[in-house]
Amino acid sequence: MPGTVMTMSKAINQGLADAMAADDRVLMMGEDVGPLGGVFRVTEGLHARFGGDRVLDTPLGEAGIVGAAIGLAMRGYRPICEIQFDGFVYPAFDQITSQLAKLTNRHEGSARFPVVVRIPFGGHIGAVEHHQESPEAYFAHTAGLRVVSPSTPNDAYWMMRQSIESDDPIVFFEPKGRYWPKGDVDLGAPAADLHASRVVRTGTDATVVAYGPMVSVALAAAEVAATEGTSIEVVDLRSLSPIDYAPVVASAEKTGHVVVASEAPGFVSVMSEVAATVSERAFYSLEAPVLRVASFDAPFPPAKLESIYLPDADRILDAVDRSLAY
Repeated sequence: MPGTVMTMSKAINQGLADAMAADDRVLMMGEDVGPLGGVFRVTEGLHARFGGDRVLDTPLGEAGIVGAAIGLAMRGYRPICEIQFDGFVYPAFDQITSQLAKLTNRHEGSARFPVVVRIPFGGHIGAVEHHQESPEAYFAHTAGLRVVSPSTPNDAYWMMRQSIESDDPIVFFEPKGRYWPKGDVDLGAPAADLHASRVVRTGTDATVVAYGPMVSVALAAAEVAATEGTSIEVVDLRSLSPIDYAPVVASAEKTGHVVVASEAPGFVSVMSEVAATVSERAFYSLEAPVLRVASFDAPFPPAKLESIYLPDADRILDAVDRSLAY
């Protein structure tokens, strides 16, 4: 039903269930995704509904999960892999970047590998390293992969459906800190193409570009700024590879002040690329350098320090003030 209110975790669950119901070739596999429903309960109920042949609990071996998915894709299936936590993806890094990303090109386009790799990522759950990381730049840098991240339950549902239907391998980053807040989900039709950026708040004084877990922080910063007389426009990238730059550049040309924000460390990040591209394409419209807001270039700290490590609305507002001061 259109207008259904869901958490993001439920929206992803619904997207997985609807995709599996629509296509018998869709399989779900990962550690504890079966009867337990995953550590975040995102796959809850799927094993009972679709059975153990389509919702498979795997050994604790991420390379094996993705390697098996590649073999299944070669046989005509459309597998979905769950990586239990962001920091657990590294044992599968070779399979994803050296094999999955390259195989279609290696076959000169004659074979497709429709594998979705789901990765809960980011902070705000009070966990330790390997459980709160932002490895998206590794995958966005890798040719042959599509990389996306939703920020709302509605986007989570539709981007999951669109990712499963894609014939290309997709790394799907789920902001775990946003699993539980609720939002409207329109099950009637997708709001946008899978790789489309979107303006989620209009403004005139400055632009803040974000994705995934940082979009809600950017919107909170814009609310505070509005009470102080500053109008901030917020652009949600949604897709990290490819990136739809048209709304970003148009916003930069309108406001002349751009801040890019993400939870990932700032050095050689996705937002470094966005900052460089905006500087190239909107140079004559910019009234200040593009400024970056990011986590510190250090391993994720103990839980008591995560509020210092992760960017918040105050750090975004500080960057906006510095930009407007030029």
